[in-house]
Amino acid sequence: MNNNKTMKIKKSTEKGFDLESCFLKGESDHQDGYIKDADYYFDSYSHFSIHEEMLKDRIRTKAYQNAILKNKQLFQNKIVLDVGAGTGILSIFAAQAGAKHVYAVENANIAIHAKKIISDNGLSEQITVVKGKIEEIELPVEKVDIIISEWMGYFLLYESMLDCVLYARDKYLAPDGHMFPDKAIMYLATIEDDEYRKSKIDFWDNVYGVNMSCIKQWALREPLVDCCNPEQINSNSCPIFEINIKTVKVDELDFSHQYLLKVQKDDYVHALVGWFDVSFSSCHVPVRLTTSPYAESTHWKQTVFYIEEPMAVKNNDIISGSIAVKKNAQNPRHLDIKISYNLENVYGKNEQVVLYRLS
Repeated sequence: MNNNKTMKIKKSTEKGFDLESCFLKGESDHQDGYIKDADYYFDSYSHFSIHEEMLKDRIRTKAYQNAILKNKQLFQNKIVLDVGAGTGILSIFAAQAGAKHVYAVENANIAIHAKKIISDNGLSEQITVVKGKIEEIELPVEKVDIIISEWMGYFLLYESMLDCVLYARDKYLAPDGHMFPDKAIMYLATIEDDEYRKSKIDFWDNVYGVNMSCIKQWALREPLVDCCNPEQINSNSCPIFEINIKTVKVDELDFSHQYLLKVQKDDYVHALVGWFDVSFSSCHVPVRLTTSPYAESTHWKQTVFYIEEPMAVKNNDIISGSIAVKKNAQNPRHLDIKISYNLENVYGKNEQVVLYRLS
């Protein structure tokens, strides 16, 4: 999509709903009744199916609802900023918790519907929808008391929305303010996944009698986002990255970390699996949201990284290595991931390095 194009917004007067006048406008997004075409990322969040999936994710949505409504004393008479507000559900929770005012910032066109949802629920005086990028709009307040955001992507950091939240934090959050959530942690473990590996990777060896094995190395680079059966996990889990959202800097989100995993049974290792937790810890009633394969599944599922050659392992074997994660240079919403694998056991020595791209 060409970002230089513009399209005119037609006024809608249905039930008195004027699309041009319903927002507190950022100068870069609204000029003389025009709005710039959204880029692909923001345009994708204008589709209702994405919001339906997120809202139907009961684990996700209830975690935010509980964190906010069970800590009403933090929200009462406070100014709240919701970054990436979507349909406005988190802003509504904050208003229900007694916030003095909530600024719901959303760049995608779903903001139009968030405005109507908020109006239909009688909260227009308490919640202001701000359409635009957080980096380009100006709020009518200098500081806010609380920033709420559901910024997490696959493997936690995919889509880089946390960058926007940190920008908002640095610009608007009061020194004694709160981030909801305020902590995040990522984990790795090993899994046996022969059946799916054969259908995803080895499939290319013989495609209707045609040798397409040259594609295998490229298929291997694409992490699989799917729900992992906990019975497939055959090692302990290892934390690889922890984030304090109140203090972390954007340039610290590209990271490298050593890992060490202890195998828990005689088996084969076909992949590593990654997941994350976030927590609302700086409050009276802490809440944790986990995407662990041992817990009820969420729309984030888990992220699976297949290795080039499966490893035969014995109970108590040690698999070690490193993982490096950074934003892709051409598209910073994508992730480049480098994982090394090292194993030495009765079957021999196995060392591998695989480059992945989560896109």
